[in-house]
Amino acid sequence: MTIPQYLSSSSTRNFFLLAGPCVIEGRQMALDIAAEIAPLCRELDIPYVFKGSYRKANRSRLDSFTGIGDEKALGILAEVRDTVGVPVVTDIHDASEAAMAAPYVDILQIPAFLCRQTDLLVAAARTGRAVNIKKGQFLAPGSMRFAVDKVRESGNEQVMVTDRGTTFGYGDLIVDFRGIPEMQQQCKCPVIMDVTHSLQQPNTTGGVTGGRPDMIETIARAAIAVGADGLFIETHPDPARAKSDGANMLRLDLLPALLHRLTALRATINGF
Repeated sequence: MTIPQYLSSSSTRNFFLLAGPCVIEGRQMALDIAAEIAPLCRELDIPYVFKGSYRKANRSRLDSFTGIGDEKALGILAEVRDTVGVPVVTDIHDASEAAMAAPYVDILQIPAFLCRQTDLLVAAARTGRAVNIKKGQFLAPGSMRFAVDKVRESGNEQVMVTDRGTTFGYGDLIVDFRGIPEMQQQCKCPVIMDVTHSLQQPNTTGGVTGGRPDMIETIARAAIAVGADGLFIETHPDPARAKSDGANMLRLDLLPALLHRLTALRATINGF
């Protein structure tokens, strides 16, 4: 089964979910998070992909945590895939990383700041893995079709795009929900709402990104209401102690109730 087939495999036409920690902090934590989310998603008929960055390249400060080592983190991602039985996704930051990461994961993700980097998009496409392109905070939704075209014209039809908000002033983001149906129409591929990063408050004076996790359900509900194909949610057992992006992650024990409510909302939407 290809990734597009898997993501559309819900018999109830439910949304799919990309969820996991911001960055791989260790083996057991990653396995525990995936093992908790996977059965919940099976119960709710949500196709699930485990998300974890093997390395964080875009950090505010030089002393910020970036990872536990590329090979170690990629090996943990592969173990999650094999042990829990779900696809996995991770970010790549440079064209040279595509071939390195591809054997360990099912989806290569292009960070928002890099969504126009042709060499990176082409390298990801040529691995044969599915490619998830984050919409740049600086781009109009319709402009994402050009990034999608680069992947398709490189011989890979397994592509999707993710909205993560648009820069609003110096330290905030705003989500224009018109962008979801617009990208579905323009790009003709699945469109995901990154609930977590759309609630970031970047460029704080202390050099640590802030966030609004209290608004996670608001953004997720709105995305489901306008027909998003999938949701991207970073989650952690204890966000206050997370080594990256703790300020805007969802606490893991809050995820089940949220997914139940969102599934009920999608069922209502599908009924119209």
